[in-house]
This record gives sequence, C-alpha cells and structure tokens, in this order.
Amino acid sequence: MVTYIIRRTLLSIPILLGITILSFAIMKAAPGDPMSLMMDPTISAADREAFIDKYGLNDPEYVQYMKWLGNMLQGDFGTSIVKKGTPVADLIFARLPNTLILMIFSTLVALLIAIPFGVLSAKRPYTKLDYGITVTSFIGLAIPNFWFGLILIMVLSVNLGWFPTGGVSTLNADFNVLDRLHHIILPAFVLATADMAGLTRYTRSSMLDVMRQDYIRTARAKGFRENKVIFKHGLRNGLMPVITIFGLMIPSFIGGAVVVEQIFTWPGLGKLFIDSAFSRDYPVIMAMTVISAVLVVVGNLIADILYAIVDPRIEY
Repeated sequence: MVTYIIRRTLLSIPILLGITILSFAIMKAAPGDPMSLMMDPTISAADREAFIDKYGLNDPEYVQYMKWLGNMLQGDFGTSIVKKGTPVADLIFARLPNTLILMIFSTLVALLIAIPFGVLSAKRPYTKLDYGITVTSFIGLAIPNFWFGLILIMVLSVNLGWFPTGGVSTLNADFNVLDRLHHIILPAFVLATADMAGLTRYTRSSMLDVMRQDYIRTARAKGFRENKVIFKHGLRNGLMPVITIFGLMIPSFIGGAVVVEQIFTWPGLGKLFIDSAFSRDYPVIMAMTVISAVLVVVGNLIADILYAIVDPRIEY
C-alpha cells in the first residue's frame, strides 16, 4: 500500500502543475486592474510604477508564474496585494481553523443522517417510508445552498430567533463552546444538505444490491437477527460506493463553503477566496486554488485507501 500511495502522489504532481498553470492564465486574462482597487487615484505615475515593480507585476507572465511556483515549493505563497503585503500563509492559517471546524461538523451531520436513513430506506423498499426519504433526498439535491441558507436565516433566525444570523460567536463575548456550537448549527446543516441527500441515495441503492446477494440469504437462513444481517454482513460491503462519495466530499466542502460562509459571514477560507476574487488578489487566489486541487487528490487517495480497509479483497 505504501508503494501505491507514493506512486499515486507522484502521478498527481503533473496534474497539480497543470491546474496551477491554467488557473494563473485565467486570472491574468480576467478583465480589470487590481492596482486600481488599492492605490490612491491621485498617486503619481512614478510612485505607481515603483509599487508595481515591487510586486513584480511588470515582469512577463511566465516569469511571474515561475517565481510564484518556486516560492510556493518552499512554503512561501507570497504576500497579499490588497492586504498591504500581509503573507498569504498568515491569511490562510488565520481562517483555516474555522473552515476545518465547519467541514468536520458538516461531514458528521451528513454521515450520521444519510447512512442510517439510506439503510432504513433499503430495509423497507417501496413503502411510504422509502418514498418519503426518496422525495426528501431529491428535494435536498435540488435546493441551492444559497437559497436554503437564506430561508433558514429568515425563518429560524429572524422570525423565530432560535439561531444567530451569522458569525462564529457572539460579538465581544468570551470563548464559550456552547456559543460556538449554537453559531455553527445552521451553516453546517446547509453545507451538508446536498451531500447528505446524495449519500442517502447511494447508500439505499448500494444496500438494495447487497441485500440480494447469496451470503445475505445464507445469513438469514442461519437464523441471524435482521439487524445483525444488515449492519454486520450487509452494511460493510454496502459502504463501498459511499466511500467514493466521501472522498469527493472533501474538496466539495471548500467549494460549498464559498457560498455558505458568505451567507453566514463565517470567516473561513471560502469567504477569503470570494473576497480575494472580487479584489483580484492574485497570490491569495492562486494559493486557494492549489489548496483545493490538493484536496481533490487527497480526497481520492483517502477513498482508495478506505476501499482496502473496508473490503480486504481489494489489492494494490
């Protein structure tokens, strides 16, 4: 397995390199001038040129890319243009804990709700319960995150006052775990909605297929209780497609966080990315792109490793 992991990691290098080149080219081709957003319009031409030279924006584009790539390989993502020279790494690490907390809670919500409901739907197929779970899953897949988040804020926060409208904690309040949990419930649930619906459908479909297998009929013929047949003999093999979706969920949370964090004013990587995109802060955008690409590779690698853990028949 170690050889497989090393080989997969090496094969991902040209993929990541291509992503950085494409992203850099797209950022450069976008209209607008980031300098105009951060400099006084009355500044002299000489001062403007000195400022641009300081950040190397007069260099050819391939030179700018090579400089950025070389620094990134040394752990230096450059400095923010908009934040007046603040290191990009500092901006990312300041927001990273909030996004990680949101991702962990969203993942737990999705798995703890989707898998039991998927198993329950497969256990009683084509019943009213199954149809109800199916319809709810399709609704969850169809609802856009931004619309669902706004509806929850309007109903549960504004009208009923059950939850705060945004932020990670109460303003100017001391650190309190319950207060943090109170603030994370809505954004975590909204972020988990689409993945939760998809996981439910995949779990149901996989479990229906597994429950028709010969070894399940054999377990039932031996007199095992139905719950033991389902959860001990069936669920483990039924989780194989779910693992694939789980591996893809890891990078998708960053993409979903871009919308959810903006709606709930959650100071994480998603909000940092969209703020940097509007201000055309190239170093931050490129760093976030690389992080997202790495998460895609890591997510797929984790899924492949989990295959072998769940099903010992799989060999590398």
